[in-house]
Amino acid sequence: MSIVVPRKRITYPETDGKPMAETDWHYKSVTNTRFSLEWHFRGREDVYVSGNLFVYYEEGNPRKCVAPDVFVVFGVPKRPRRVYLVWEEGKGLDVVFEFTSKKTRREDFGRKMDIYRGILGVQELFIFDPLREYLMPPLVGYFRRGEKWVREEAGEGRLVSEVLGLEVVVEGERLRLYDPKTKNFLPSPEDLLQGT
Repeated sequence: MSIVVPRKRITYPETDGKPMAETDWHYKSVTNTRFSLEWHFRGREDVYVSGNLFVYYEEGNPRKCVAPDVFVVFGVPKRPRRVYLVWEEGKGLDVVFEFTSKKTRREDFGRKMDIYRGILGVQELFIFDPLREYLMPPLVGYFRRGEKWVREEAGEGRLVSEVLGLEVVVEGERLRLYDPKTKNFLPSPEDLLQGT
């Protein structure tokens, strides 16, 4: 005779009580980038764009999570989520954007980078310092080349994302996304409000 012990229900928190962004510049960077990517992939039901959402990467351990500023996943349904559970989705993240500051620098280039590179299998990571507090040039990219990540600095304020098919461009304190196929920048909410 065997005894079945019901599994304890594990709760994966949706928030940590911390603010979403350091400053207005960081907040606008996050929201503009997320909006632009959602707009770009609006016709694709197999592309999920999100940000500041907990990504849990170890089933049964609610402490094993990370919250990227903005991320893109190909090959999963586009639908609202409370959290992203890697084992249920069947894959990690493809592209991540982090908007860094002196306060978040250690985490952005330490723990988060280790998780993106080693656990989640991120193909491309873009780190942007909108206030130029410590990162010069203010945009760097990390690209998976086999088992290694290669760091590239934004020559002339521009990096190419092969995964997204876009260029990531520094324009003053803004990060913009440029579509080389249409030869246009992707719109942000600010652009649409200003009619540009």
